[in-house]
Order: sequence, then structure tokens, then C-alpha cells
Amino acid sequence: MAKNLKQDKGLNKGLLIGIVLLVIIGFGGGYLYSIYSTDSEEEIADIASLRGGETRSTLSPANFTGKTAKAYQIAKEIPEILDSLYCYCRCKENYGHKSLLTCYVDDHSAHCDVCMDEAIIAYDMFKQGKDILSIRRFIDKKYSH
Repeated sequence: MAKNLKQDKGLNKGLLIGIVLLVIIGFGGGYLYSIYSTDSEEEIADIASLRGGETRSTLSPANFTGKTAKAYQIAKEIPEILDSLYCYCRCKENYGHKSLLTCYVDDHSAHCDVCMDEAIIAYDMFKQGKDILSIRRFIDKKYSH
């Protein structure tokens, strides 16, 4: 009888520890989801604030060839997305650009692979149905080292 009582206490202790761990993991998982989820109402309401505010027209893709023409065409097609992205060639700090879109109002992007690559990635993700927050997070993660 004493042996069964010890086994019951050990079983109860193990069960209690297991439940506590599941609760901790459950809350931790929820916390991580809340950090990385793009579905929160605050983020959705705040999408407009992501815009850099570039209002000038982009240059015509006809002025360029190859990858450069493709990037300038993308700027014409999805300006609101490019205006919501930081340009990792640091042109904001060095030239006062408002956003990645600013790189396309003159020939800056034609001489910068970072500008063109960001635009092409953004366009490909947009065509896959990704929202602006997903695109921005991907580009930030890829380039912010």
C-alpha cells in the first residue's frame, strides 16, 4: 500500500509538471504569434503610415534596358508598395530619399543593384499575393544585417 501511495504521488507530481510546461509553452507560443503575426488590427490600421510620402512620377522604363527597365516598370506598377519600403542602399541617409520609390524618380536605381533587387523581390511577392507587411518584413530581414 505504501508503495502504491508513493507511485501515486510521483505520478501526480509528473502530471502537474507536464501541465505547467504545457501552459508555459502555450502562452509562449501565443506570445510569439502575436509578435510575428501580420493580422493584428493595429498593424492593419497602420499600413498607411508605412508610406514614405514620395509623390513624384517615376522615370519611364523605356529609358532603360534589361533588369533596369524591369525595375523601373515595377516602380510604375506598384508605387504604393515601393513607397512603403526602406531602401537598404542607405539613400535615405545619404541623399534624403523618402523611400525605395524615390530611387525611381531619377536614375539613382539604374546604378544600384540593391534598389533594383528590392523592387524585384517586392514585385514577385506581390504577384504571389503577399501583403505589404509581409513584403516589408521579408526585405527588412534579408537586408538589415
